[in-house]
Amino acid sequence: AQDIIREKGKLVVAKRAERNASEGVVVTRIVGTKAYMLCLACETDFVAQNAEFAASANAMIDIAVAADAVDKDTLMAVKNAEGRTVEEMVTEKSGQTGEKVEMAYYARIEAPYCHSYVHFNKKLGTILGNKVVPEEVAHAVAMQATAMAPIAIDVADCPADVVAHERQIAIEAMKQDPKNAGKPEAILEKIAEGKMRKFFEENTLLNQELVGEKKTIAQYIHEADKEATVVAYKRFALES
Repeated sequence: AQDIIREKGKLVVAKRAERNASEGVVVTRIVGTKAYMLCLACETDFVAQNAEFAASANAMIDIAVAADAVDKDTLMAVKNAEGRTVEEMVTEKSGQTGEKVEMAYYARIEAPYCHSYVHFNKKLGTILGNKVVPEEVAHAVAMQATAMAPIAIDVADCPADVVAHERQIAIEAMKQDPKNAGKPEAILEKIAEGKMRKFFEENTLLNQELVGEKKTIAQYIHEADKEATVVAYKRFALES
């Protein structure tokens, strides 16, 4: 029966390859100093809300924890107790549901203390690695990260290509402003740096303002413990 379902799953995957798997469930696990998060995606909310589908996602993250899989490719090749790989398990879910099912995301972090938060709709979540952050503070920071989607922990962690792109946009905006006509390139770049500071304040976790407060996340954390900080961060959201 499993072989039939697996073959049916392969047919579904091939037939529905172009479909958008924008529903699904995000699940997390914290085990000691490690945190794991994955998203098993499907096509419809009807399937995503099914208890059996959620159970499959939880079974897969249990396998990830047991194998301590470092990335998605590694996880997909891990075998369960019955000798089937996680990749085969995903394919079988396509056969069972008749929808495109895929492992949309997988991540693992390691830190002295880990915390996770999954939004009530199960479509987005965050895992955080902390250094000496109290539980209630870590929970608030994880909720902030889930809601505000920072691209990095701090300025130094921002991807170089993203920073270069945003800086170029800022410079071009300066050039197109009639008030800046004739100003040297160096002056425009200096003005653009002010816009970049705003970008970093809005898009890096430690520099974002805590929702509802007049303080940054870094200030909020340091109020609890001067040595505390965020050292690892992963966030994922299913896009409709």
